[in-house]
Amino acid sequence: MKRERFFPRRCFDLLQTFEKKKAPRLGEKLRFSGVGRQDVYNISVPFRIGDTTFIAGRVEVREAWADSHTVFFRENKGVWTPAAGAPTFQLEDGFMTHVGDELIFGGVEIYSNPTVTNSRGVEFRTLFYRGRDLQSLQKFAIGPDMMKDIRIVPIVNGRIAVFTRPLTGINGRGKIGYTELDHLEDLNAQNILGAKIIENQFASEEWGGVNEAHALEDGSIGIVGHIAYQDAQGSKHYYAMSFRYDPDAHHASSIKIIATRRNFPVGAKKNLELEDVIFPGGLVRHGDGSATLYTGLSDVEAGRIILPDPFIIQKRG
Repeated sequence: MKRERFFPRRCFDLLQTFEKKKAPRLGEKLRFSGVGRQDVYNISVPFRIGDTTFIAGRVEVREAWADSHTVFFRENKGVWTPAAGAPTFQLEDGFMTHVGDELIFGGVEIYSNPTVTNSRGVEFRTLFYRGRDLQSLQKFAIGPDMMKDIRIVPIVNGRIAVFTRPLTGINGRGKIGYTELDHLEDLNAQNILGAKIIENQFASEEWGGVNEAHALEDGSIGIVGHIAYQDAQGSKHYYAMSFRYDPDAHHASSIKIIATRRNFPVGAKKNLELEDVIFPGGLVRHGDGSATLYTGLSDVEAGRIILPDPFIIQKRG
């Protein structure tokens, strides 16, 4: 991967660059049933077990906060319904990957801690499960307290890449870290905290994280993630972004926005502050230069959109 030199660009500038390009075809919302009056959002990318395709979705009553469950859904005639016999987990923002022939599932656990200073008296951490199928998933790792957006992917050197998102202090509201492990058994809070920060990615007072990682043929890693900021009125703005990461040089390409809430039909929102929010689950690459992004919408809905594959290097001339 060619090494670039750059300074972090603010969301406003990245958004202007994105909007100057040809707009993607309008995305579509996914339809869900079988969950009563609850919303389904912040979905995973679709994944297969045998001949069956599933999506993990965050399910929650709109008026609730920190009362989410992750449910596994199957599609039938354009509608996603809970998969019969599949477990549910009291976790937020579920994600999936495969390491060898094992399924790796993770999500964010919210738990009470009356000693913390935030207004809700809670903390969070990422839990990881492994198994041959949904029914055999067993917890095997717990991330550090107060860290979301930890993602893993096996890479071409046979090791396991780990992307992290430490908060507070010099890391502000979240920067991205990277480390490698020899085995899944090495995934623990201590090793996660030892990840090296990827510098110069986010402007001051802005933040981001990794939502999904793709091991690419040239040895680099393609990242689908989010970049975000909060405006003076308190509203949050989250955009789907991508970059390529070279693990040997510990160097990332510049961040590019690949989708925004405006690329989807208008719809409901959990509250006014979350209207301009998408939270990507991941990308399905089609091999023809296109890809489908799956994402949560305004913390109440989910959608997908066809985009140019961000990990294909476009030839000039």
